[in-house]
Amino acid sequence: MALLEIRKLSKYFGGLTVLKEIDFSVEQGEIVGLIGPNGAGKSTLFNIIVGVHPPTSGHIIFEGKDITGFRPSQVAKRGIIKTYQANVSFRDLTVIENILIGHHLQVRASGLGVFFNSLKAREDKKRIEADTSGILEFFDLAQKEKELAGELPHGYQRLLGIATAAAAKPKLLLLDEPVTGMNAVEASLMVDAIRKLRDSGITIVIVEHDMNVVMNLCDRIVVLHFGNKIAEGPPGAIRQNKDVIETYLGAG
Repeated sequence: MALLEIRKLSKYFGGLTVLKEIDFSVEQGEIVGLIGPNGAGKSTLFNIIVGVHPPTSGHIIFEGKDITGFRPSQVAKRGIIKTYQANVSFRDLTVIENILIGHHLQVRASGLGVFFNSLKAREDKKRIEADTSGILEFFDLAQKEKELAGELPHGYQRLLGIATAAAAKPKLLLLDEPVTGMNAVEASLMVDAIRKLRDSGITIVIVEHDMNVVMNLCDRIVVLHFGNKIAEGPPGAIRQNKDVIETYLGAG
């Protein structure tokens, strides 16, 4: 059984067709690339999966359950977390504070329990602090834990955004253009981090325009063009697909 299934998913905004009967699945442990020119429907598809927009028709199946129409909070609790193109960390908080906030879905104590520092609240605090230390080490951010997020170099801000998402313990992580604006060194560090996440058990779908990253990172690629799926397959097949070359990759 696939972890995620997109079945005949369509989205219309007024008379504009943004997505038309999109079908694909994501297996546990895969890194799947979602590519296509601007306006292809990639970000809309991500927003439908996480519950920001309802589909016009079709279904989203996650772990065998139909989650079509779930609210964003319900989707997140089931284990689907999305990052954003912009650096959305709390800029005036430190690196470690951002990651601590990322654990909000992992708090088991009630609000009253947190206020009165109950046993469950104390256990939450101990567990989350230990996990935060592990995440800082995992993403090589430990040496920057007390720096303000807004003062980090761009590449580290992007990395912090993914580290914060990882704190929510996703089963499926949707990465929206994670290497945007990065230089070659920063992009290489990000690719290494994404591979480590997959190796840790997190399944990943990535929207990205950097074809070097996509071709070297993804197990499988889905190509959208004006809301239609025009190709799907491993990187080698996508690189040689005539329709993909004509509409997106170019002859070079």
